[in-house]
Amino acid sequence: MGLVKWEGNVSKMIRNATVEQIWPLLADFFNFNKWFPTLATCQGIHGTNGEVGCIRYCSGFSIPSNNVDDQISSTPISWSKERLTAIDHDQHSLSYEILESNIGFQSYVSTFRIYAGGSECRDCVIEWSFTVDPVEGLAFDDLVRKYDVGLQRMAQRMEASFENFQPPQ
Repeated sequence: MGLVKWEGNVSKMIRNATVEQIWPLLADFFNFNKWFPTLATCQGIHGTNGEVGCIRYCSGFSIPSNNVDDQISSTPISWSKERLTAIDHDQHSLSYEILESNIGFQSYVSTFRIYAGGSECRDCVIEWSFTVDPVEGLAFDDLVRKYDVGLQRMAQRMEASFENFQPPQ
């Protein structure tokens, strides 16, 4: 009998940015480091960016399980090779799996989805879900907190990039 999988999900509303504005940022699979604060590098190593089957190499610092910035600089460098397994431009979702890493994940699959949110039609929500075998030495709640902190910081960067954006009238 196999281990029970961990399944987690976090989401964050992005103000003053539409699904159509945020989707291209996430769909740019080889340049995730532009938005994800703990990634120093994210580059394509196989295939065409944004096409199913392409592979990226990401490296950076571990995501802290709380929102304290000074923890980032003291954590060791982590890396992973990740393959895009699905992308749906109409549904604004993409899924990927980790092929290799030094971060302890086995059988890892993750999905990003963006949808309209809030009372204003110019807001959207990013949802990040994952399924992974339990990670030795890490509690499930800590892993979910790491994802939440990472998504919050990513959303802040994306919101900041659209702060001065004025939609056409």
